[in-house]
Amino acid sequence: MIWLIAIGCLVAGIIIGVVFASRLNTSPARVLELENQIRDLKDTHNNYRDNVSDHFSMTAELFQHMTESYKEVYQHLASGAQELCSNDVASKLLPARSESAFQNDGDESGPVASLNPPKDYAAKQKPGQKGALSEDFGIDKTRAAPDEDISAPHTH
Repeated sequence: MIWLIAIGCLVAGIIIGVVFASRLNTSPARVLELENQIRDLKDTHNNYRDNVSDHFSMTAELFQHMTESYKEVYQHLASGAQELCSNDVASKLLPARSESAFQNDGDESGPVASLNPPKDYAAKQKPGQKGALSEDFGIDKTRAAPDEDISAPHTH
């Protein structure tokens, strides 16, 4: 009787093993199929990266051409204003040289010198006044009595 139970368990184990093996499908053909799929995905990814690189390269070239066109239009307008307008109007424009509007050659005179970068702080009203970046700016120290210790807890 024990032999029949052992043989029955062995047969059941073999059947269960065959079912699981067929579910896993680890045949060489399946492995080859998955390798081909991975290779195709890598090729697709590399093509995508190449397309992105080409796109941004073309964008950079177009911006370069746009900048050059802007310089040419500006030079045309500035030279036309200097030739066709009075000296007062023409002097308000930047010089007509193509690079003058886009580069600072160290010449700090003329309209370019009046262009100042924005300040990241508030201007002082009086020379002795604390600046806006000072640690105690805007703190009113007259509200606390001089003999009180602010850090000590109050006990009543």
